[in-house]
Amino acid sequence: MKNILITGGAGFIGSHVVRLFVTKYPDYHIVNLDKLTYAGNLANLKDIENAPNYTFVKADICDFEKVQSVFAEYQIDGVIHLAAESHVDRSIKDPFTFARTNVMGTLTLLQAAKQYWNGNWEGKRFYHISTDEVYGALELTHPDGIEPPFSTTASSSEHHLAYGKDFFYEDTKYNPHSPYSASKASSDHFVRAFHDTYGMPTIVTNCSNNYGPYQFPEKLIPLFINNIRHGKPLPVYGKGENVRDWLYVVDHARAIDLIFHKGKVADTYNIGGFNEWKNIDLIKVIIKTVDRLLGNPEGTSDHLITYVTDRAGHDLRYAIDSTKLKNELGWEPSLQFEEGIEKTVRWYLDNQEWMDNITSGEYEKYYESMYSGR
Repeated sequence: MKNILITGGAGFIGSHVVRLFVTKYPDYHIVNLDKLTYAGNLANLKDIENAPNYTFVKADICDFEKVQSVFAEYQIDGVIHLAAESHVDRSIKDPFTFARTNVMGTLTLLQAAKQYWNGNWEGKRFYHISTDEVYGALELTHPDGIEPPFSTTASSSEHHLAYGKDFFYEDTKYNPHSPYSASKASSDHFVRAFHDTYGMPTIVTNCSNNYGPYQFPEKLIPLFINNIRHGKPLPVYGKGENVRDWLYVVDHARAIDLIFHKGKVADTYNIGGFNEWKNIDLIKVIIKTVDRLLGNPEGTSDHLITYVTDRAGHDLRYAIDSTKLKNELGWEPSLQFEEGIEKTVRWYLDNQEWMDNITSGEYEKYYESMYSGR
């Protein structure tokens, strides 16, 4: 697999995957196909944009003819499919867009791959990245009556076991609750159906919440870092009791690389951080870290916390078990959360121009003339 198509490569997770593949595999040709919606930003890849083994193509994954032409022009051997609408709040307001991009876009890529590979599956692979949200929700419990540790010195394993003994496994029944998770669940089923029906070599992974550099600031961590920096309110859904498992994005990219090359065809792998946090406790860690790095006295920004009406259908707890990935392929997170959040906060504070270009809308003009009409 030398010619790799990565969809959504100008987005948050996608840009980290593109960068890793371009730099780690100089003998590969990496084709980044991205529509450049609001969440796509080519500034995320400025450091590798002129690499000889990298090509950017501005296109919609729902454009079947364009996708077909990309497969033919670049003789695509493998697909890493990350392009998706991914924000739950947006899906509640506009489910049609999520169905179009996440379901029909995935189906378009699958059909284009099937036609181009034409039954010659040797050396081919279609890798679809999905989410833990397809599994639904887990109960929030405290085993043995012990309250979870809420400090950055607590280990990931402590957080992983602190909120309950139930986790999402690769064979957990799908039970999506939001339009976003329903659209991703549907796309997962299409990917597996193309293996079962046509024999296409596919892989599906379901990951937990990612965090790290280059995340679009509608998501919790970059939004709150930026709001603290500007003294703006920190809106917390409900009482902040919802629990999420957090995975550093560079570790996710490492897992994708490993699974793409060594994962079993037609298999599913869960990718999680073994790192569960209640939203309110995560937010307190962010506040404490940002204030410290800005030189503010501890507690300076605590008053910015603002409780707002809970999100409709807000799942209480997600928790991924990545034991299969660890046992079969040897992957595990490289960073404890305290290291990851420190690196993340420092990156956003050190790259305020990147953040300001997004919040002002300037990023949408980036390379606009260069790629117009392509």
